[in-house]
Amino acid sequence: MNPTIRILVTGGTFDKEYDELGGRLFFKDTHLHEMLRLARCRIPVEVETLMMIDSLDMTEADRARVVERCRSSAEERLVVTHGTDTMVETARKLQAAGLGKTVILTGAMIPYAFGSSDGLFNLGSALSFAQVLPPGVYVAMNGRYFPGDKVRKNRQGGVFEELPGRQSGEG
Repeated sequence: MNPTIRILVTGGTFDKEYDELGGRLFFKDTHLHEMLRLARCRIPVEVETLMMIDSLDMTEADRARVVERCRSSAEERLVVTHGTDTMVETARKLQAAGLGKTVILTGAMIPYAFGSSDGLFNLGSALSFAQVLPPGVYVAMNGRYFPGDKVRKNRQGGVFEELPGRQSGEG
């Protein structure tokens, strides 16, 4: 088995920058390489940027591209960085594809560039979960993981949570 974890970048709050003059968030380059360096990551990873978009702008064709790239990847363990607003929809598409791989979706509520982001912690958690969870699709946020079809984003609380009546894993 290939021990390398492929990280697929799709954009989302994780990689947003702030334009001080225009007062808006935008995408430039992924922060993943810097984050892995700062975290002193010592596991083999390959970072691949698929797209740099807000998940609210993600189309069905974009989701299909994520599914296909996960399917065609030589790696059996993948982490997908994704915007939190539609992460669950992409997780369900990946789950329906029956890839037979371990796929972890993660993101951030606050852009990494802001310095107080949850992104670094979420990335580290996702990489850890990718190493130990069996094949399946999971969402990893705030130190917890959830099966991709048993999770929702609680917009009022600003957290991900298991769907009522279902069990999920805790880190």
